Amino acid sequence: MYENSEEKWMPTFPCVFGDAHCMNGNHAAVMFADALSKGIQFDVEKAFEGMKNTVLNETMIPWRRAPKTELDDFYHEHGWFPGLHPGEKEPVAIVSDFEQRNSVAVTQAASYDDWSIAQLAKSLGKEDDYTFFLNRAYNYRNLFNKETGFFHPKDKNGAFIEPFDYIFSGGIGARAYYDENNAWTYIWDVRHNISDLINLFGGNQPFIQKLDQLFVEDLKLPKWQYYAVHPDATGNVGQFVMGNEPSFHIPYLYNYAGQPWKTQKRIRMLLESWFRNDLMGIPGDEDGGGMTAFVVFSQLGFYPVTPGIPVYTIGSPVFTKSTINLDNGNKFTVEAKNTSWSNKYIQSATFNGEPRNHSWFTHDELIKGGTLVLEMGDRPNKEWGVDSPPPSAKDMQQ
Repeated sequence: MYENSEEKWMPTFPCVFGDAHCMNGNHAAVMFADALSKGIQFDVEKAFEGMKNTVLNETMIPWRRAPKTELDDFYHEHGWFPGLHPGEKEPVAIVSDFEQRNSVAVTQAASYDDWSIAQLAKSLGKEDDYTFFLNRAYNYRNLFNKETGFFHPKDKNGAFIEPFDYIFSGGIGARAYYDENNAWTYIWDVRHNISDLINLFGGNQPFIQKLDQLFVEDLKLPKWQYYAVHPDATGNVGQFVMGNEPSFHIPYLYNYAGQPWKTQKRIRMLLESWFRNDLMGIPGDEDGGGMTAFVVFSQLGFYPVTPGIPVYTIGSPVFTKSTINLDNGNKFTVEAKNTSWSNKYIQSATFNGEPRNHSWFTHDELIKGGTLVLEMGDRPNKEWGVDSPPPSAKDMQQ
């Protein structure tokens, strides 16, 4: 927080040389919400005031640190960042010719940030601010196209931009509408409210069908031509992009829709395909430690899908036994009995000796220490882990 600028804007991409202000969103908000949810002590009042001032007065335009513009005023009034039609001239001078507007990605990022700020407000008893930011946390809904099952850019008049190709529209890296990845990746970028995303699809089954399709959808072009359009979207499995950070949480989303065994299958396939101990062992950008964190968490057997919600979702551990020595002196152990290349599926689970039939555990359980024991086998147990999905934003409102 010492990096607060003269304008009292929070840093969004802190580096050793200052705030780089890369990509989109003001995700310092997410860091604060995550720290709050895990009981880490900091000046919540100061963090809230800084984040509120930042998101209401700084521009949302990607890769820019400047006062708000007409685009930001539009967002604050209408609830989505407007996109341009192909060939339409950019009227806002500070928008980067290369990075462009990222209109869908910006809307989704702002929704997550506003949800995070709402959590700070709630903890401080600021009911009006809590309601204000919580309502804005649903702005991603404004761009969901129920006819196609994609988040689809809208123009300033509220019309979906047409014609539209969900693989190739948006130029290099789809940056006019998304960011470094195409619309297939950004279907899933509602990580603070996954249960609501499932509801937008009409329930678990259509959500699962779309998620399955992600991993088999064709590139539509030879790879050398595809990567000329999407140079950051590497490590492909269908349209899933293992090599870039917006995708890291996606394989764990089966846990939220009643099919944890598919998370177990996908995680092992991705680890074995893209993180081998050879020259093909890094499929893309390390992204400030994000890729390594994905691998370490996934090999241990769990992953924090939603920073700000103190929960870890369970995948498929690589190691027979892993122990985390915690700073408080406790130990958290994961035992995966019989785990192997073929024995990737969880048959049953216990936590501290008690049966567990849901595919997640809390940060509090981790910090208090204990042992999670998973019995592994070579065939999926399609009944394990379906009792209750991991919590989402709407569960935090109760």
